[in-house]
Amino acid sequence: MKNIKMTIEYDGGRYLGWQRLGDSDKTIQGKIENILTKMTSSEIEIVGSGRTDAGTHAKGQVANFKTSIDMDLPTMQEYLIRYLPQDIIVKELEEVPERFHARYHAVGKKYSYYVWNNVVPSAFERNYSFHYSEQLDLDKMNKACEKLIGRHDFIGFSALKKSKKSTIRTIDEISIQRADNLLHFTFIGEGFLYKMVRILMGTLLEIGSGITDLEVIDTIFESGIRSEAGMTVPAQGLFLDEVYYN
Repeated sequence: MKNIKMTIEYDGGRYLGWQRLGDSDKTIQGKIENILTKMTSSEIEIVGSGRTDAGTHAKGQVANFKTSIDMDLPTMQEYLIRYLPQDIIVKELEEVPERFHARYHAVGKKYSYYVWNNVVPSAFERNYSFHYSEQLDLDKMNKACEKLIGRHDFIGFSALKKSKKSTIRTIDEISIQRADNLLHFTFIGEGFLYKMVRILMGTLLEIGSGITDLEVIDTIFESGIRSEAGMTVPAQGLFLDEVYYN
């Protein structure tokens, strides 16, 4: 039995997210499992590093599956590229130790979020960024990023109503780069709660546009109340760039 690690790129625009759903074939996991099952003539279940929401994209999602099929990795990759939809690409396959688990062994993730910051929207960037027309104070937003970096309880920046598991996470880096009208936000950390990056983004945008003050971050860390944070920005601007393993 071989354990195969997959690195996957996908445009999430027409899918209901990563996780397989029993009543729909419009998920990334479901599409890949269907092709693997046909390829191996046996029922295949893949394990992803984590879920991505409906509409979210990935440049470096990681998953693994086990199979006893006698097929080399280049042939397997060629089959997957041939039969998967063109908006789902298996970029790399690697045979890994039997105990490797894409979710449990992940030690960190890198996300990007893109904002088109101009009064006039973009016909080309609209599927891969959030159009936000308000003028933004980048210095103020960078100060907000500094407050968010570190180890905190991020329950107030998530869509979780409650959680039996710990909601404490460490963010190692948040950076902002501007190229003309396109803003690129990078988030690197050990892990992120449900919709956490999208809510952090909404909060940063509201701070940058003067809707709310920098101090709101401290208030949310103390209260843990979701309604005190910013909006949940749309999914189409969000990309899972990379998953880190030791």
